[in-house]
Amino acid sequence: MDYEDQLDRALEETPDIEGSSERFDVPDPEVRQEGNVTVYENFQRTVDRFDRAEDHVMKFLQDELGTSGHIDESGRARLTGEFSERRIRDAIEEYADEFVICPECGLPDTRLEREQGATLLRCEACGARSATSG
Repeated sequence: MDYEDQLDRALEETPDIEGSSERFDVPDPEVRQEGNVTVYENFQRTVDRFDRAEDHVMKFLQDELGTSGHIDESGRARLTGEFSERRIRDAIEEYADEFVICPECGLPDTRLEREQGATLLRCEACGARSATSG
């Protein structure tokens, strides 16, 4: 097998990698009001999609919305106050932009790392490392 044949075979077996976050879709938040509490029904599904610790996502939501809250035994986020689906969606998208999507290549193949007290976003696709705010 010559070089050209080997190259053709390698290209055929290599998966296509898109240079955008198109393959990364965040589930729309399903929220409902329960008295003065907003219940984020599919919070756990969102956390699983981000592949992040639920406490990290919850703390970010609390900071962004300026409220307190907790995660119940069913994996739902219970946030004190009334928040629209749009407001929660905006906060979740902001989380994804800062802590999930690589600023260099735009892919979601990232991990959070702690280094010398700072939180870094390390991309497993392109190798880029960037600082985050938290």
